[in-house]
Amino acid sequence: MSLLALLTAAPAAEAHVKWFTDLKPEKETIVNILSPLFMGLAVFVAVLLAVLTQMRPVLADWKLAQKVDRKLDELRSYSVWILKYGLAVALLIQVLSGSLFVPEFDLAAQSDRILLWIAIALLLIPYHLATKAGALVTLWLLVRLTTDVGLFHMLDYGFYLAIVGVLLLEKTKKERWGLPFLYLGTGLSLCWVAVEKWVFPAMALDIVEHHGVPTFGFAPEAFVVMAAFIEFVVGYLLVVGILNRLLSIVLTAIFVSTTMLFGMTELVGHFMIHIVLIIFIIEGVSFYKPPVEMHGRRVDQMIFVSLNFLFVLAAFTLIYYRFA
Repeated sequence: MSLLALLTAAPAAEAHVKWFTDLKPEKETIVNILSPLFMGLAVFVAVLLAVLTQMRPVLADWKLAQKVDRKLDELRSYSVWILKYGLAVALLIQVLSGSLFVPEFDLAAQSDRILLWIAIALLLIPYHLATKAGALVTLWLLVRLTTDVGLFHMLDYGFYLAIVGVLLLEKTKKERWGLPFLYLGTGLSLCWVAVEKWVFPAMALDIVEHHGVPTFGFAPEAFVVMAAFIEFVVGYLLVVGILNRLLSIVLTAIFVSTTMLFGMTELVGHFMIHIVLIIFIIEGVSFYKPPVEMHGRRVDQMIFVSLNFLFVLAAFTLIYYRFA
């Protein structure tokens, strides 16, 4: 299995399967989830991540990359503004399409519709107290929705909570914690959603079959496993701080391709993710020390990233399987 083949499976990796299929979730057995393909990919990815840790210094010394970094660094002062107005536009798209945060949840209650309009209006006001008020309204809607559908269901969309956290921390003494929280929330959300494709593979297979998703010569079952691995790895890399700008550019291209494949539903559901990725492209990892840098020696970094990946993969899979 080539690395190129694994990466080209990416365009279907980012779709939330619940949005595009009417099949009821049917949990796969843990024995079938932990197939030879799954175990082999886990080891392969762990080794690949160890190699990626050594690419960071090489890319940092690349003159073109340094020039691009300097240009992007100049845009950092706009990050919170992009996030705030991006959230306002995302909520506007949702209220006009009749959904609450994502296409999965219908905007049925008139009170929710009114609150969404209030949040949009507040977020559009260029004053940080209005921004905080809009973030609090958004937080209330998230909490209310969580009480209806359950905490583990809403973990798919944990990045919204991270966005609210960034806006609430703006112009406070803890403001510097906002963007790391955004990376953490987005990365963990991607990891969580990826596990869904392993635990409920029939739903993803139904999408592959009925939406004409190209499998690049792989069997559909193998393609779904690989696509989920890509999504999980991307989320993990966002958390540990490896190649974040490059990852964000690649992810943006992937989301554009899935929008072309799945249409308006994909745009409504992932518009806010596009905004977050733009911020990641601008910010890089300037705001905190990536966990991998806790270890000075290269071999220690490689061991840390590989073993930590296997631990996180096992923990997410077992927790999701237990509570799904």
